[in-house]
Amino acid sequence: MKLNLLIALVLPIAFYAQDSTAVVNTNGDYPNAYSSGSANVHPFDNSSRLFRDWSISVGGGGAFMHSADVNSFYDGKVDFGWNAYASLDKQITHTFGMSLQYQMGKTNQKAKLPGAAGVAAGVATAYTEYQQVSLLGDINFSNLLRRVDNHSPYRWALHGYLGVGLQGYDTLLLDSDMSRYSTTPKRIPTQIEQKIGLDTFFYQMGTGLKFNASKLIDIEARAMYVISGDDSFDGGGFGKDGIPRYNAISSGTDNMFTVNLGLSFKLGKHDTHLAWFDPLQNINSRINALDNAENDFVVCEKGDLDNDGVCDDWDRQLDTPEGARVDGAGVALDMDLDGVIDLYDKCVTVPGPESNNGCPTGSN
Repeated sequence: MKLNLLIALVLPIAFYAQDSTAVVNTNGDYPNAYSSGSANVHPFDNSSRLFRDWSISVGGGGAFMHSADVNSFYDGKVDFGWNAYASLDKQITHTFGMSLQYQMGKTNQKAKLPGAAGVAAGVATAYTEYQQVSLLGDINFSNLLRRVDNHSPYRWALHGYLGVGLQGYDTLLLDSDMSRYSTTPKRIPTQIEQKIGLDTFFYQMGTGLKFNASKLIDIEARAMYVISGDDSFDGGGFGKDGIPRYNAISSGTDNMFTVNLGLSFKLGKHDTHLAWFDPLQNINSRINALDNAENDFVVCEKGDLDNDGVCDDWDRQLDTPEGARVDGAGVALDMDLDGVIDLYDKCVTVPGPESNNGCPTGSN
C-alpha cells in the first residue's frame, strides 16, 4: 500500500518537474533553461567578446641543472646555461588560463667521482642540450587575493604555473680517465641521445610576476622548476650501475630550473585582456559610482506645503484646504462646477450658490 502511494506521488513529479514556459523554447530566445534566467544574454561568439583572451609569449634566460649527480653548482661556483621559450596562451577566466609551450636550452654542469676514481678522472664536465613541449596551467593569484574596495590601478600580477610535458635531450660528459676521447687505450666519452617520447615525461611548476606595460604587451619575470624523473638527464650515464659511476654520486632523479624574462603579446581588438579584468572590482566600482553620483532629478524637491499629495513643483493650488480631494494638478475637486469645492458642497452633483452650501435655491 505504501509503495503504491509512493509511486503515485513520484511519477507526476518526474514527468512535470521541468514543465515550465521558461524551458519550452524552440526559437533559441532568452531566457531559457540554459541562460541562468536573465534576459540580458545572447549567444557567445566572436562578436560578443568583451576582452582579449589569446596571447603569444616569448622569453629566455638562464638554465641550471639542480638536484642531480652532475649539476651546475660545483665547488661554490655556478656553471651558467641558457634557455628560450615560446607559448600560445589562452585565458579561460580572469583567474585561470592554459598555455602550450615549447622550450629549448642547454645546461652546463660538473662533478667528481669519490675516492680513487675521482683522483684518476679529475673534475668531469658535462652539458645537456634539451627540447621540451609542455602544457601549463596558469593561476592568477592577484585576481584571487587582492582587495577590490579601492581605486588603485591594476598593473602588477603574481602568477603560478603547474604543468606536464615531454622532453628530448643530448648529453656529453668528459673526464680525464674513462670518459674521454682516446685510442690508446680506447676510450669514449659518456654520451646520451634521448628522443622525445612517453618515457621522457616530466612535471614543472613555478611562478611569475607580470607587469601590464600596455594594452598590447605584458612583461614577465618567471622562474620554473622541472622535475624530470630521469637519472640520465644530467649526462651522468645510464642508471646507477653505469660505468663510470657518476649517477651513483647521489640518490634521486635529475631536476633543473630556469630563470627568464619574457614578453606576452596580447591578441585581439579589445582594450582589456581577460587576465587583467576583475569582475568584483568592476562591480564595486559601479556601485561606488552610483553611490556618489549627484541626483539629476529630485521628486518633490520643494515639498508639499498643503499636504494634498501633489508636490509643490507642479501643484496649481498651493493652499488646498485640508481634507479636500484634488485632481492631478492639486486643484480641489468641484464635481458640479458651481464654484463650491466638494469639501464644502452639500449637493456635489447639483449646482447651487455658495450661500446655500452649493445646493439649488429653495432646496433643503
